Amino acid sequence: MKSILTTLTLAISFSALSQIPDAEWQIKTAVLAAPDQYRSEAAVLGYDKDGNLVTLREGSNQYICLADDPNKEGFGTAAYHKDLEPFMARGRALKAQGKGFQEIFDIREEEVKSGKLKMPDKATLFVFSGTVNEETKEIEDQYVRYVVYIPYATPESTGLPPSPPAKGHPWIMDPGTHRAHIMISPPKN
Repeated sequence: MKSILTTLTLAISFSALSQIPDAEWQIKTAVLAAPDQYRSEAAVLGYDKDGNLVTLREGSNQYICLADDPNKEGFGTAAYHKDLEPFMARGRALKAQGKGFQEIFDIREEEVKSGKLKMPDKATLFVFSGTVNEETKEIEDQYVRYVVYIPYATPESTGLPPSPPAKGHPWIMDPGTHRAHIMISPPKN
C-alpha cells in the first residue's frame, strides 16, 4: 500500500511540477495584483522548475508580488507591502510544516504579541484572480479585492462593521487580533 501511495504522490507532484509556467509569464501575471504605478519595480516571488518558492525578480519599491501557486486550483496572485513580508513568510513556513489555518493563526498571534514577529501598524494587500485563457495565456475575468491590515483594530476603533453590510462595502475581519484587516471586495461584473 505504501508503494502505491508513494507512486501516486510522485505522479501528482510530477504533474504539478510539469505545469509550472516560465519565470517571464509568472512575473507578467504576478504583477497584475499590484497597482499599475508599482508593477515595473515590484519584487516578484514565484516558482522554480522544482516547485520551490524563489525570488524571480528583485524589486526597488515597496511592493512584493506573489505568482500563482501551480499546486492550487484556479488562478490567483497577490501583491503586498514589503513590511508584511515577515508575516507572510512566517505563514508560508508554518504551512510548509503542515500546520493548518487555525494553528498558523494562533502561532502568529502569539509571536506578534511577544514581539518575536514584526507586524506593521498598517499595510496593504491586493488579491488578484481570474481565468487563464489556455490558448492565449492571458488572464480573463480579472478581479481584485483589497485588504488593509490594521493589527488589533476593532469595529469600535474604526467605525467599520464586523461583516459586510452590503456588496462591496468595507468591513473589518479578524477584529481585535494581529490579523485585523479592512476587507473591500467590489462586486464582480
